[in-house]
Amino acid sequence: MLSLKGKQERDPYESQRMSATKRPRRPSAGGYARGDETRQRIINAGVKLFGEHGFSGASTRDIATAAGVNAPALQYYFENKEGLYHACAEYITNDLRDRFAPSMRQANAALKGDAGMDALIDAFLGIQEVILESVLSQPHASKKRLFVARSLGDEEASVASQLLLRRLKQPLNKATLSLLSHITGLGTNDPVTRIRSLTLKGLIMPFYHPPGACLDALGWKEIDAVKGSLIKANVLEQTRTLLNSWRAEPAAAPAKK
Repeated sequence: MLSLKGKQERDPYESQRMSATKRPRRPSAGGYARGDETRQRIINAGVKLFGEHGFSGASTRDIATAAGVNAPALQYYFENKEGLYHACAEYITNDLRDRFAPSMRQANAALKGDAGMDALIDAFLGIQEVILESVLSQPHASKKRLFVARSLGDEEASVASQLLLRRLKQPLNKATLSLLSHITGLGTNDPVTRIRSLTLKGLIMPFYHPPGACLDALGWKEIDAVKGSLIKANVLEQTRTLLNSWRAEPAAAPAKK
C-alpha cells in the first residue's frame, strides 16, 4: 500500500484547490472503449486512495501510479484533482442510485394510494435489504463506503459531500421515514419516529466496516457469501419483528347506541 502522509514531494496538481468543479476534458460517456477503460481505472484508484487518505492526503501522482497511468493522463481526463474527486463521487452515487432504484420504486408505490400495512413493511424491508447487500456482498464495497464516510466528513470536499447527500442519502432518509410514519401512524418529525429510524439503522451499523469488531464478536475471520446471507436474513427478520410491533392500531369502530 502506498503511503501518502508525510510526502515531501510537491504534487503537480495540488495547487488547484476546491473551486467550482470543471467539466472533464473528455466526456464521461462515449469515445473509445480503451479510453473509457483507462478513465475507469483512474476513478477506481481515486476511490481507494481518497477513501484511505482523504482529499488532501491523496496525491494525484500516487493515484496515477495506482491506476497504471502517467500523471498527465489525470489532467487529460479530469483537468485537476478536484475534477477527479468529483468524478469518483458521481461514480459511487450513480452506482448506488441504480442499486436502490427498484426498492425506491417499490417504496413510492406503497406510499401512494391505499397500500396495505404489509406492503409498507415489505417496502421498508426492500430498502433495508439493498443496504445489507451493498454492505455484505458487493465487490470493493468497503472502499466505496470509506470514500463516502470521508467525503461526508471532509470540509474540503464539500461539492462531493453535497452530491452524495442530495442524490442518495436525503432521498433514502425521506423514503424510510415516510414508510415508518405510515406504518406507525406517527408523523415523520415525531421524536419517536426518528428514534425508531435510528434503531433500525443500528441493526446494520455493526457490519459496515469488516474486518473489525463485528468479526471478533462473531468469531469469524471473514464474511463470505454464506455468512453474509445469514446476517441479512437475521437483520431483516429483526426489522420485520420491530415494524410489526410498531404497527398503528386500526381506528376503533364507533360505539353502538
